[in-house]
Amino acid sequence: RASLPARHPVKAWLVMLKILLSLALFASAEGMHSTAFRRPVVTSSISASTVAASLPTTVKPGVVTGKALFDLLEHAKANKYAIPAINVVSTSAISACLEAAKINKSPVIIQFSRGGGQFIAGKAADNKNDAAAIAGCVAAALHVRTVAALYGVPVILHTDHCMKSWLGWFDGLLDANEAYFKAHGEPLFSSHMLDLSEEPLEENIAICKKYLERMAKSNLLLEVELGVTGGEEDGVDNTEIDNSLLYTQPSEVYEVYKALGSVPNGMFTVAAAFGNVHGVYAPGNVKLTPEILHNSQKFIKEQTGSKSDKPVFFVFHGGSGSSTEDIRYAIEAGVIKMNIDTDTQWSYWDGIRSYEAEFHPYLQGQIGNPESPIKPNKKYYDPRMPMRRAEEFTAKRLSEAMDDLNSKNSVP
Repeated sequence: RASLPARHPVKAWLVMLKILLSLALFASAEGMHSTAFRRPVVTSSISASTVAASLPTTVKPGVVTGKALFDLLEHAKANKYAIPAINVVSTSAISACLEAAKINKSPVIIQFSRGGGQFIAGKAADNKNDAAAIAGCVAAALHVRTVAALYGVPVILHTDHCMKSWLGWFDGLLDANEAYFKAHGEPLFSSHMLDLSEEPLEENIAICKKYLERMAKSNLLLEVELGVTGGEEDGVDNTEIDNSLLYTQPSEVYEVYKALGSVPNGMFTVAAAFGNVHGVYAPGNVKLTPEILHNSQKFIKEQTGSKSDKPVFFVFHGGSGSSTEDIRYAIEAGVIKMNIDTDTQWSYWDGIRSYEAEFHPYLQGQIGNPESPIKPNKKYYDPRMPMRRAEEFTAKRLSEAMDDLNSKNSVP
């Protein structure tokens, strides 16, 4: 067996040292070669330890609006977390969202779509001129306002996509806000979204500015969309859209920032498309480019001379199924809200499916089960039982999302 010469220990160790140094330099060169064109790893700069010990004094448990809302979003941006925004269609789903927020000490955004509002009002309700869609959203907002503070976390009330042909629904919601503001000194909702991304940019900006001027008088925040989120969600079908529209240009974000930033008391967020797609798809089918958001922030800072490196509040649509790396890199660019719908639809259903599978023999009739042919099954088919399982599964999925978004423990 080969061995080092015992009479030359110093020379032997020098030889070994040279070999080890050569191996180390080779490994380093290989590492540089393999990572030269990769996106910077950002997870190390986003951790729970970065979240401030306390929220701004304006932010209290319950629904937040106006300055408290703005302060909360600033807190999220400064502390590198984003708030999950979940589409809901029932009070049970609302409870799941609030439960997850309480368990994880995280703010949460509860939002309603036009179709979701109609469903909450009841599919048999008269929906002429969007009456049921408006009433359902208003009723659900009032429900959230009644219970939210009991969970000890700040809650943002929001409505989702509203295209140009749905502006009657939007107008009805603003009417409800203004009536609530007159009675209570704050709006019913925290914010609303206009999705005019299918219109020419100039028209999109002009309509959004007109509405923001109205909304600012009631301390409402406006979310606008630039570019198109692919896929399909609740009546908005962009599955056949031109792929180029999935990517917003920094100059377009600047035009929106410049126009809406001129509105007195105006508050707004921007859902800029960077390859986002509604739904969940097989790996490799969706190409997200959060670099667009980073470039937009840099461009606007240069154009405006802003003291902030991230002057824009960005929103991440189509968040279901996204990788933690893409989520965290988007948060680095000033994303303070991420929409989640498809994943929580599945988690809610998966809870019901799980319950039925576990208690299947007890759910085949009102009387009679494996224990006895005359034993009643009422406690098994009580609707609250599978719904509770659905809430638990959804709260668990949202806990995972809050971890990805770094929003856990942001509420003292």
